[in-house]
Amino acid sequence: MQSGNHPRRWLILIVLCLATLVLVIDNMVLTVAIPPLTADLGATAQDIQWILDSYILVFAGLLLTAGSLSDRYGRRKVMVIGLALFGLASLAATFVTNPGQLIAARTAMGVGGALIMPSTLSILITVFDENERRKAMSAWGAVAMLGLVGGPIAGGALIAEYSWETAFWINVPVAAVAIIASFALMPESKGPERKADPLGAILSVAGMTALVWTIIELPHGLNWASLAVAVAALAGFVAWELRTPHPMVPLKLFRDRTFSGGSLSLTLVQIGNGGLLLVMTQYLQFVLGYTPTEAGLAFIPLAIASLVFNGIGAGLGAKIGNRPMISAGLLACAGGFGLMATLNASDGFWITAVALALMGAGAGLAMPAAVSALMGAIPPEQAGVGSALNDTIQQAGAALGVAVLGSILADSYSAGMDSAPETARRSIADALALGDSALAQAAREAFTDAMSTTFLISAAGVVAAAIVSLVVLPGRKAAAAGKTEELVSTGH
Repeated sequence: MQSGNHPRRWLILIVLCLATLVLVIDNMVLTVAIPPLTADLGATAQDIQWILDSYILVFAGLLLTAGSLSDRYGRRKVMVIGLALFGLASLAATFVTNPGQLIAARTAMGVGGALIMPSTLSILITVFDENERRKAMSAWGAVAMLGLVGGPIAGGALIAEYSWETAFWINVPVAAVAIIASFALMPESKGPERKADPLGAILSVAGMTALVWTIIELPHGLNWASLAVAVAALAGFVAWELRTPHPMVPLKLFRDRTFSGGSLSLTLVQIGNGGLLLVMTQYLQFVLGYTPTEAGLAFIPLAIASLVFNGIGAGLGAKIGNRPMISAGLLACAGGFGLMATLNASDGFWITAVALALMGAGAGLAMPAAVSALMGAIPPEQAGVGSALNDTIQQAGAALGVAVLGSILADSYSAGMDSAPETARRSIADALALGDSALAQAAREAFTDAMSTTFLISAAGVVAAAIVSLVVLPGRKAAAAGKTEELVSTGH
């Protein structure tokens, strides 16, 4: 399918939104489910990290190969297979009896997610032309934001009423509806016939998996073996992709300032955002004493601000260009992180609400512009693998953020509880479980102090992303000149 306006494009967009929604709902509801899940399965802090990171590890490792498969064999086909696997793995997760089984289910969900994600954006850019693409991406982002907040609200209520297993049950009907809608509404699309690149696929999977593994293990020390595998495999992958006549990944995209600058900016943002959801849900439930439902409702300011400014950002971006929108939005997000860094254990919710609203406004301004700029730089015939390349870079940043910021949070908390019993030093959940009121108050204060340190580092990362976007991304005139030059060189 060539890039352009498909007659059923808005119905297709609904399907794409459903497919994305299942991934967003899962990740958000899981963060709300962590406290009861920890108690029921007897999960340690390391178990919880692997329940979260096993998904990221597999997801990031397979994205490039999944994107290439979608271009080669059909984007709808690959997306439907991913939805089916994601739904079945979610169903299996409801029957687990120990953390190891849940980690296995999350790994299978990561495979499904890797098949889903590249297909959604690649289909979007092939059925919408450049004039409507920004609006479509804005709507896609708005639905994702609804899932971001609606998922925890609905999931929190279900978890409070029933059990943490509902965090996975709710994925099943969403995936099923998305599969049915895909067959009913969406045509198949794929890139032109290309020779397979099995060596590129093997090197990319080995390299990205080893890289993310190395990042995840950073809090426990540098794993030299996995780092060596990552460096060797990724170096081999780059060398092979540059010399083979039929590369799996178009590395020439990085010569485009829009793509390379946008990818670097979003990577820095993901590092900053890495521990946000996990830290905030623990703060709301363990420090402020919220129930899972109340913790989900607490994210409403983030959702409302994001939805409002998502529409504003889509309109303004078309008038003033991507670079100022991205930079302004990132600075607003940094302000939200900075405000959350001022929180203490005795604060009410209003500071948190203002900070979340500020972050939502920033995301609403920046994300439509960033995604539009990045996807606009990708050739339609390589939409799947191009989208996957951007997703992979961001997932590596997210894994790095979870590993580094999670380690900083844990170390800072333990340092703040240096005179407490060893059990209480492990985590705030363990400290509260001891039932000592004085120890519980000390744990809340230590956790909040550690959270402040983490959010200050996050704010610095997002400010760095804003600076990168200003320096690297081209302005409107430069971008327009580049487009004109590209059309002339290709004979259009």
